Amino acid sequence: MNNYWLLKDVFTNTPNVVLAVDEHFRIFDLNPAAAATLFDLAPEEVIGKSCRQLMQCRNMNRTLLCGTSHCPVSNVIQQKQALAQEELILGLPESQGEFSCSITPVEHEQSTYVVFAGRDISGIKMANRVQANFVSMVSHELRTPLNSVQGFVDLLLQGYMGPLNEEQQKYLGYVLDGVQQLVSSVEDILLLTRSDSGQFELKPEKVDFACLSKQVVTSMQPQARKTEVKIIEDIQESAPLIFVDPQRIKQVLNNLIMNALKFTPQGGTVTICIRRYNERFAVISVSDSGYGISIEDRPHVFERFYQSNHNQQSKMGGYGLGLSIVKLIIEQQGGEIRFESVTGKGTTFFFTVPFA
Repeated sequence: MNNYWLLKDVFTNTPNVVLAVDEHFRIFDLNPAAAATLFDLAPEEVIGKSCRQLMQCRNMNRTLLCGTSHCPVSNVIQQKQALAQEELILGLPESQGEFSCSITPVEHEQSTYVVFAGRDISGIKMANRVQANFVSMVSHELRTPLNSVQGFVDLLLQGYMGPLNEEQQKYLGYVLDGVQQLVSSVEDILLLTRSDSGQFELKPEKVDFACLSKQVVTSMQPQARKTEVKIIEDIQESAPLIFVDPQRIKQVLNNLIMNALKFTPQGGTVTICIRRYNERFAVISVSDSGYGISIEDRPHVFERFYQSNHNQQSKMGGYGLGLSIVKLIIEQQGGEIRFESVTGKGTTFFFTVPFA
């Protein structure tokens, strides 16, 4: 049975954009939705016209791709390989929209055509931007009073408002821990929001990793003493300089060490190490002698808001953002991150950073 009529009806009636471009960058065919959505023209007014003139493909930063090495038509024809879920801005300025496209090469009678099948995501993108702006605004509004509370609690604990008895110090310590956790969570959410909206910035410079590691370890000693876990620095004095954003790498180490402390029993160790990886990169590792990561948790380690089912997780709290932020920072600096884990023996996270 010939089902061509069914596909033709789908092509004609789908609300999604479908159009074909030939190897000379001319629009060969398109459905009514594409003609109306992208060009506000009838299909016969579009066929045969230059795609560069009418489609004007742009990336999400609104950079015009026509005539560049990032032109999707050129790339698909040259590589003879489909592109899936490419996010593009298509159409004339007065009617352009944001689309998630699959772009497929089709060979026919010794000619190559490129077929765009796009779903309009303008509404979703707008909703995401509104959400990101709202989250950013709320986070900023939370951060200011939390910083004030943290500052005043610090002053109380240091005795500037008069001496405190042991019980008062104990409970103020609990308050400070809670406030610091909230401040850290707000900072994490702000970082992810900036990243999602393309506002994540790095300020790389030459960094002495031994010095940076010592600062982090010193700041983590109170948590290490509380959990009765020893932090070890296996760093040679001759370790080469690295080229990173020092504040972000401190954040990476903080998150990895804090995670290791959570899942390492009393008497265990957490070890920080740096070694040469290749001519361009060093590899830094954070190892623990803890419980290890269960097999079912391993595929989800870097997912946002993912919470392990380990009973230690419920005791220590957290929002499941630490490792996703670590991955984001490392990849933004051109590195990679992975881990090895043995249940009951411990976990090691490895990440690469460029040499200075």
